[in-house]
Amino acid sequence: MHGPTPPLPLPTDRLRFAMPPMHESLDDERRHRKERLAGALRLFGRLGFEDGVSGHITARDPEYSDCFWVNPFGMPFKHVTVGDLVMANEDGQVLEGRYHVNQAAFTVHAQVHAARPDVVAVAHCHSVHGRALSALGELLDPITQESCAFYEDHALYDAYSGVAVDAEEGRRIASALGSFKALVLRNHGLLTVGDSVDAAAWWFLSMERSCQVQLTARAAGRPVLIGHKQAVATREQAGGDLVAWINYQPLWQDISRSEPDLLS
Repeated sequence: MHGPTPPLPLPTDRLRFAMPPMHESLDDERRHRKERLAGALRLFGRLGFEDGVSGHITARDPEYSDCFWVNPFGMPFKHVTVGDLVMANEDGQVLEGRYHVNQAAFTVHAQVHAARPDVVAVAHCHSVHGRALSALGELLDPITQESCAFYEDHALYDAYSGVAVDAEEGRRIASALGSFKALVLRNHGLLTVGDSVDAAAWWFLSMERSCQVQLTARAAGRPVLIGHKQAVATREQAGGDLVAWINYQPLWQDISRSEPDLLS
């Protein structure tokens, strides 16, 4: 005996699936990047990635490609609004905004942006587990699906020379990053890049969690590595910036709905 006939499947074109937006003007794209930047900073603050005045996310301006939006120096991540953001040129000189920028931070970011014209955003914070792995001078191992996204797509900057304040140090860091999406800065922390603010922020969050998993697993025993072939296949499926953008959207929805004042 058969039960009632179920409804017919809905056409897929009637189902919602978010994709990166297309912008009608440079002003619209600039506003979008600034909104996402303020949201990412607040999210990083919520997750405890902030440490004093350390930590920064930069977003390339869509019109002036050698100028970048960044969080104001000394302002808590959790309080940043779109209107607080600062635009600076490649030399760290403020062009728009009411605050200073962290010159040590900006020097590194500007050199990464200069070396990677494909990169829209750069994220670097002194997160706990990222710093712990960096103190070991090691890369992420392919031990989970998430860490496989970084397999053979991140590098180690195997040096520490104090607070990076000169352009030459920034160029060395950019050279170590190469064409990869992420970098472990030995004795310092993590740096990630992306073709959107969303992607760079997601890669930082995912990398920090992968560091935590690796350190935890190693403390408990001997982690089992995923084989090269499977790790590469997983990276090809899960390691692109579009996938990062999609993964980030629930976080954007949460922060923008729960803290709408960030848009002011």
